[in-house]
Amino acid sequence: MGRFLLKRLARGLLTIFFSVTITFFLLRLMPADPVSMMIDPQMSQETIDAITAQYGLDKPLLVQYGAYLLQLLQGNLGTSFRNRTPVSEMLMQKLPWTLLLLGISVSLALLIGIPIGLKAAKKRNGAFDKFVNVFTMICVSIFVPFLSFGLLYIFSYTLKWLPTGGAYNPPPAQGFAYILDVAKHAILPALALMLSNCTSIILYTRNSMLDVSKEDYIRTARMKGWDDRYITRKHAMRNAMIPTVTATSLMVTKMVGGAIMTETIFSWPGVGRMIYDSVSSLDYPVLQGTFLLLAITAVIVNIITDIILAWIDPRIKLGGKRA
Repeated sequence: MGRFLLKRLARGLLTIFFSVTITFFLLRLMPADPVSMMIDPQMSQETIDAITAQYGLDKPLLVQYGAYLLQLLQGNLGTSFRNRTPVSEMLMQKLPWTLLLLGISVSLALLIGIPIGLKAAKKRNGAFDKFVNVFTMICVSIFVPFLSFGLLYIFSYTLKWLPTGGAYNPPPAQGFAYILDVAKHAILPALALMLSNCTSIILYTRNSMLDVSKEDYIRTARMKGWDDRYITRKHAMRNAMIPTVTATSLMVTKMVGGAIMTETIFSWPGVGRMIYDSVSSLDYPVLQGTFLLLAITAVIVNIITDIILAWIDPRIKLGGKRA
């Protein structure tokens, strides 16, 4: 296990390095630059040059890159060009909101998706299975912003059951009332993220259960007259969950990307909204810091997925040895 973790950690660090490098150069290859987004057309060239030098953008690209890497090694993510706030401080403020939204969405996707997938497999080619297939195709084909605006139109503007955006009503309430207010505001963005991503959990669970049910050991158990629920719980479920765990890791990564649009539409004060605002102003340090965070998240999710897969199925090897 230790050897495996060291290998994955080394591979993860390499992935993060390439991600940091690609992000750095791609941002600077864009036709615009942060200074051109900030300056007044009436400013003199001397003032523009002074602003460019202030942000270190007057230096050669490789010099800027070397300074950025040295800064990262010192644990410094830089300072926002737009509001002069340290990027690490901004992430600490925004990250809990994104983690809350993702936690609710992933939990709902698993709690709803796995039982639906199991039932669809059990009722194969029945009315419920056909309904599930149609439902998943609809959810997959709807673009996340369309789904988000549809939910807003129905539940906020038409029925007026839920707030249109934000994380809480100002001024924030105190105690349990504050928790209820945040939960109410989180329903629509979490639902939009969940509906657009839980289809993979449903389909992977359904298909893997159908595949496992054809295995010889399942047929033998049925021939012995064992109860179907016992067979599913004790024998089929464990092996059927292997593709579902993989689908969950992919879903989490996809949700992180989807959070950018979802948080922007619902004015949710998370990292996704911060990325959107930073793109519009080409705030290099903030964009570099957030994409670094996304790369770290992807590496951690992949390592956790491999560990869970090895725990579910001991035949999967870690570090060249059986788990």
